[in-house]
Amino acid sequence: MASTKEIRSKIKSVQNTRKITKAMEMVAASKMRRAQERMRNARPYAEKIREIVANLSKANPEFRPAYMATREVKKIGTILVTTDKGLCGGLNTNVLRLIANQVRDMEGSNVGIEYTAIGSKGLQFLNRSKAKLISQTIQIGDTPHMDVLIGAITAQLEAFERGEIDAVYLAYTRFVNAMKQEPVLEKLLPLEPAELTPEEKAGNSWDYIYEPDAESILNGLLKRYVEAMIYQAVAENMASEQSARMVSMKAASDNAKNVIGELQLEYNKTRQAAITKELSEIVGGAAAV
Repeated sequence: MASTKEIRSKIKSVQNTRKITKAMEMVAASKMRRAQERMRNARPYAEKIREIVANLSKANPEFRPAYMATREVKKIGTILVTTDKGLCGGLNTNVLRLIANQVRDMEGSNVGIEYTAIGSKGLQFLNRSKAKLISQTIQIGDTPHMDVLIGAITAQLEAFERGEIDAVYLAYTRFVNAMKQEPVLEKLLPLEPAELTPEEKAGNSWDYIYEPDAESILNGLLKRYVEAMIYQAVAENMASEQSARMVSMKAASDNAKNVIGELQLEYNKTRQAAITKELSEIVGGAAAV
C-alpha cells in the first residue's frame, strides 16, 4: 500500500490537472459561442450563392464554365480541413478515417490523389501517410480569414482548370450541435446540377442575361462560390472543434474529480491503518511494561 505522502502527492497532482482542464473547458465554451455565431452568420450567404449557382447550372448559356466540365476521373484533389490543436476528442480522427477510406477506394480504382491540408493535424497525418501534398496552410487562428486560405485553395482550383486533376473533394467536420459533429467528404468540383439543386426546387428553371459577358460573370461567380463553400467548411470545423474540446475537457474534469475522490478514500484508509498500528504498538508496549 502506498504511503500517505505518496497519496497526498497524487491528489495534489490530479487537482492541478483538474484546474487546467476546467479552465480549458471554460475557454472552449466561450470560443464555441463566438465560433457558432460566426458559422451561423456565414450560412445565409453560402446558401444563397449555392442557390444562384444551382440556377445557373440549369440555364443554357453560350459559355460553359470550366468548373462545370465533367471528364473521366484519373486523378482527384482533396482539401482536408482539420484543427491546429488537439484535445478535442475524436474530431480529427473521424475525418481522417474518411480520408483513409477514400485512399483505399481510389487505390482500388487506380485513381491518384493530391491533397491540400488546412490545419496542423491533417498536415501531420498526410506527412505520415506520405501522401502527395500540393499546398498547405496552418495556424489559421480562431477566426478564419479568406486571405489566409486563398493560397492553398488556389493551388487545387488551378490544377482543376489546367486538367491536372479531374475532381475536387472537400473533407471537414460539420457542426450539428454542441454534442454532435459529423465528418463530411463532399464533392466540390465539377459542379453538377443534380447535387446543387434541392429536391423540392428541382422543377424550377431560370435563365439570365449576362453583362458584360457570360465568361467573366460565370468564372468569377463560380470561383467565389467555391471559396464560400470552403470558408463555410472551415467555419463549421472551428465551431465543431470548440464544441468537441469543451465536451472533452468537461469529461476530463469529471474523471479527475472521480479520481480525487478515490484517492481521498484510499488516503483516509491508509491514514486510519497507520493510526491503528501506532495505537496497537502503544498498547502492546504498555502491556509489556
